[in-house]
Amino acid sequence: MHRTEVQETQDNSVVNPQTELVVAEVSEKADKGEEPIRKDVLDKAFWHPLSQMLMNIPGWTLTWGWAKKEVIWSMVGAQTTEQGDCSKFKGNVPHCCKRNPTVVDLLPGVPYNQQIANCCKGGVMASWGQDPASAVSAFQVSVGLAGTSNKTVKLPKNFTLLGPGPGYTCGPAKIVPSTVYFTPDRRRKTQALMTWNVTCTYSQLLVSKNPSCCVSFSSFYNDTITPCPTCSCGCHNKKDCIMSNSDKLKKLGINTPRKDNVPLLQCTHHMCPIRVHWHVKINYREYWRVKVAITNFNYRMNYTQWTLVAQHPNLNNVTQVFSFDYKPLVPYQSINDTGMFYGMKFYNDLLMEAGPFGNVQTEILLKKDKDTFSLRQGWAFPRKIYFNGDECKLPSPDAYPILPNYSHKNLISFSRIAGLMFLLVVLV
Repeated sequence: MHRTEVQETQDNSVVNPQTELVVAEVSEKADKGEEPIRKDVLDKAFWHPLSQMLMNIPGWTLTWGWAKKEVIWSMVGAQTTEQGDCSKFKGNVPHCCKRNPTVVDLLPGVPYNQQIANCCKGGVMASWGQDPASAVSAFQVSVGLAGTSNKTVKLPKNFTLLGPGPGYTCGPAKIVPSTVYFTPDRRRKTQALMTWNVTCTYSQLLVSKNPSCCVSFSSFYNDTITPCPTCSCGCHNKKDCIMSNSDKLKKLGINTPRKDNVPLLQCTHHMCPIRVHWHVKINYREYWRVKVAITNFNYRMNYTQWTLVAQHPNLNNVTQVFSFDYKPLVPYQSINDTGMFYGMKFYNDLLMEAGPFGNVQTEILLKKDKDTFSLRQGWAFPRKIYFNGDECKLPSPDAYPILPNYSHKNLISFSRIAGLMFLLVVLV
């Protein structure tokens, strides 16, 4: 009998802006030549040391290549998308005979005899930093024709992870110390015969050459609104976009996602699925307040358990966050300038598709540091913004709302008064 289970990595190293994902660990124990392998898929992504990556609808897909002529006799907690050619088997037919099986998660509500712990969520996984309990997905596989010992069992190869689209690059399987299991009474340990891990790294550039979100700015001290840059996310979808008042939105199925995940965007100048707006709202004596709004412009996508990460020097002194949950991300003990925001469970952790309900917002109250706080030169605006792990396009710094130069205005007024006084003296 073969058992497989994911082992969490202890390596908190960061490849910025990439994200590490621990995919699988396999351990095995032979019994009569048929090896049920339990394979757990664990989303453990790092942005600095905490994760902001998640896997949204339609969920993850995992593919690998067998080293020999292995087949999958049965699965619990997941299924392969194709059975393949199993014609050489008579009577008991395997679940999958393909050399490169593609595995997807089962949907919620499947019969209990098809379930295993941490399975059956439709492939949707929360980020590790947001909800560790929902950041794990697991399934069990019974494998045949793999041999009966750790010398005959060969490591699978060519792992590919989609979450749900491209972006992950997987390394080779590596043998690691065997997993140790406790008996139910926790008085005895048993050891797996073999264990291996695969690590996949996320890169936004593999998904698209264009960003998937943009940022706009405004402030109380300037009437100018700095919009997202034009074509922030590329204008290749411009011909297929739809106006917010179009009658096409009344058609049935307009919000149904497509298998190829092609978006249906609202027509905007930036053509981004997501816009984040940062508004400097109020300046108190010892505090200042920011309003952040996230708007969805994709009619075919709602975002479950979304995350927003901001980098700003004053995030080291957050006093209160309204209507969002907040977690500081501290990559270095001496620098605390990054924080992750996400929706409250069962309240606003679902960002609906484009339309009247396709937005969520919060306000952030921050305590001033008198040595660093300033409203000049765009200091009050974030250095970077990430939505669901992807970096958003920021406006050009020279377009930020400018603090009015009152000293310059006062100088002009004084000059005018002085000129009038001189004119009066001449007339006298």
